[in-house]
Amino acid sequence: MSILLRNLIYWLVLIIITPLFFLALFIAAPLPRRTRHVIGQTWARVLTWTLVHVVGLRYKVIGAENIGDNPGIICSKHQSGWETLALQAIFPAQIYVAKRELLWIPVFGWGLALMNPITINRADRATANNRLLKQGKERLRHGFWITVFPEGTRIKPGKRGKYKLGAARLAKTLEMPLVPVAHNAGEFWPRNAFIKQPGEITVVIGKPLYPNEARGPEALMREAEEWIEARQCEIGGVGPFANPDDRARRIASHSA
Repeated sequence: MSILLRNLIYWLVLIIITPLFFLALFIAAPLPRRTRHVIGQTWARVLTWTLVHVVGLRYKVIGAENIGDNPGIICSKHQSGWETLALQAIFPAQIYVAKRELLWIPVFGWGLALMNPITINRADRATANNRLLKQGKERLRHGFWITVFPEGTRIKPGKRGKYKLGAARLAKTLEMPLVPVAHNAGEFWPRNAFIKQPGEITVVIGKPLYPNEARGPEALMREAEEWIEARQCEIGGVGPFANPDDRARRIASHSA
């Protein structure tokens, strides 16, 4: 089966199931947060399954033993749309920190609102931080993990964005561990790409980082950033959309 046909099947599945799941979300709106969250989580897992078994975009997880029993802050690299789906299958029930503008998209935004995200106005930094902490406490009370993409937007493979302190501040205030996550999904699913390439994505989950008096938000985020970017160098350079420098470094290391 051609790559194009596999992708067309994926998009067909997406088009068919999305209205059904969103309708189920609207019907379940009066139900408790965790109950209706299962609906959205199932939608993400169905699409992840389709990517694996139809498109051939598989993944392997290194460090799954670092996922604890109690909720933490998932501090993940952001390269594509893949991780917004697959993290729902890899980690326990979680909510995302997202930009407020996503809620303005008709139908999609309404369904997203029912999935309990923490939405912030990135243009108003002070208000955004206060909202992040307030809503974070409320989501923790319901037992959710919290996923934060500290660079704030999708970054091309081999590149590094500016790591913001929101995740570390949240971990410090809520006394939650920060769990760093690296992956190379952007090498197979570039930003806004219609065609997803088959292959195997590598996800690496680090040991939880615990905030304390000696490890404030700045130190905590710096440690997470250094760990994530070091792992990115290790796993990068394998996919069809890999950064040329990462690919050259991998070839050189294998030739040595």
